Amino acid sequence: MSIGIRQLNTRDPAFETEFQRVRHWSAETDDAIEQRVAAILADVRLRGDAALLEYTRRFDGLAAATMAELEIGQGELQAALAAIPSAQRQALEFAADRIRSYHQRQLEACGRSWQYRDDDGSLLGQKVTPLDRVGIYVPGGKAAYPSSLLMNAVPAKVAGVGEIVMVVPTPVAGSVATGGTGAPLESAGAGAQKAVRNTLVLAAAAVAGVDRVFTIGGAQAVAALAYGTATVPAVDKITGPGNAYVASAKRRVFGTVGIDMIAGPSEILVLADGSAPADWVAMDLFSQAEHDELAQSILLCADAGYIAEVLAAMERLLPGMPRRDVIRASLEGRGALIHTRSMEEACDISNRIAPEHLEVSSADPHRWEPRLRHAGAIFLGAFTSESLGDYCAGPNHVLPTSGTARFSSPLGVYDFQKRSSVIEVSEAGARKLGPVAAELAYGEGLQAHARAAELRLTRD
Repeated sequence: MSIGIRQLNTRDPAFETEFQRVRHWSAETDDAIEQRVAAILADVRLRGDAALLEYTRRFDGLAAATMAELEIGQGELQAALAAIPSAQRQALEFAADRIRSYHQRQLEACGRSWQYRDDDGSLLGQKVTPLDRVGIYVPGGKAAYPSSLLMNAVPAKVAGVGEIVMVVPTPVAGSVATGGTGAPLESAGAGAQKAVRNTLVLAAAAVAGVDRVFTIGGAQAVAALAYGTATVPAVDKITGPGNAYVASAKRRVFGTVGIDMIAGPSEILVLADGSAPADWVAMDLFSQAEHDELAQSILLCADAGYIAEVLAAMERLLPGMPRRDVIRASLEGRGALIHTRSMEEACDISNRIAPEHLEVSSADPHRWEPRLRHAGAIFLGAFTSESLGDYCAGPNHVLPTSGTARFSSPLGVYDFQKRSSVIEVSEAGARKLGPVAAELAYGEGLQAHARAAELRLTRD
């Protein structure tokens, strides 16, 4: 099965033009979505729970009379944990332990308060405190990602967040989400009003220690978290993935609350020296392409023969993939196999792309790692498949996309904390700093600032 993926060569005079076409992705928003989201946010802010009940009925087909029917209690979370197969429970708990251990080290490295006194006895420092309440958006029904729940909730808990509020849409049979939640999400269970409550997601919420869970989704759920209603408490920050409506809503409420990021399509870039089996690299490229048609998979390699082996492996393996049509569309639309002059040049190109996931498929990955400056996550060595990072390696899988790894970082403990400066100036320090502050304040025309500093230079 032939795959029409781009094959580029850095020696080609037209390479730069073709390379820019590979990199291009438009993040332009849909005006219709933006208008609908704006209306939903305004309505939820005005009518609160009544609007949530209406939109949940309209978009998810779930006719609840009260908000109490849309909240899942701790008993049901624990029941879900007890109900899943033991292998799934063990996998959830193993992954959660790995994620918790990694983020605990992150807390110890960068999440602590500190203070010092300078020569004049003034105290200076930084006070690190967790956010009081965080909201986590989790896709619902068949589009269920317990791994994303763990990646969002566990570091929040490690950071010391006081309360985690989770929202998850639970559409019913035949419901078509045409406004708040976007495309149809799931099939229903038995009964006209049987909501899809994904047991594995609820079990993950129990493992992660989520405090409250509401079966609402879409832009209306984001609005409830941002503004608060009579039932849903307002949060300080909203994290977690969602569709175009959710992304638009998060963008619009930023400033009222914090958000993690507005993520683009998933990406993987593989730097290969030809030492790993071609099938491994081919499947790693598939692992991102299967997300959706806009996902991007790129191979950089200085060995033309190896690139041919990888392409042959892709064409051989593709027919056996359940999501082969999505994979093919992704590879042919945004994928590329790039023949470079050297691994050094491949590293330079990688830095220009700043990929979400960067695999260094090399016999000596630590030789190349120091050259790699921009990536959401770096996976070293042939045995380190990106999929392990998605589920259970420990580091967070919520990563910057679309080149934003040039200035952004993975989700972490620091996203659930804030820092306050601590200043205590001694009398000697006031005499030392006062003239400097006054001089600068007069220069800015701010006399009260200057006088406030000067009054402390002497005591009457």
